[in-house]
Amino acid sequence: MKLTTRSRYGTRLLLDIALHSPDGSPVPSKDTADREGLSLKYLEKLIKMLKQAGYVKGKRGPNGGNVLVRKPEDISIGEVARILDGEEQVLGCEGDPSTCPRAAVCLKRSIWDDASLAMYRMLDSYTLRDLMKDAFLCPENPPEMTE
Repeated sequence: MKLTTRSRYGTRLLLDIALHSPDGSPVPSKDTADREGLSLKYLEKLIKMLKQAGYVKGKRGPNGGNVLVRKPEDISIGEVARILDGEEQVLGCEGDPSTCPRAAVCLKRSIWDDASLAMYRMLDSYTLRDLMKDAFLCPENPPEMTE
């Protein structure tokens, strides 16, 4: 249930690509790293994970960069968190009761299970498109979003 920098930065990476490539043109990793204030080396690790999951593809060459494979409205924030962080639970025993000798009699375990499920359900209800719309409410507006 813990969201690490991987899921937070990965979401920022995808949002940057979506905002700066309304026509599907490649967005250079260095440009994203500069705009988002992220390490290029760390960003490239996230790009690799997102490529393997089928969310991003790269284009080589002087006008190369990253493009989204899916439409922003088809990318849920919950999916991104699961890809980059795994389906981390609040407690180690939630997904696998054999990790705790008290799992069978633990009265609190169901609360933590419910908390993890609620968090992912909430994250799944938001898409990259939702974040793009929210970006226009910020003082520093990104390029125009096309429908």
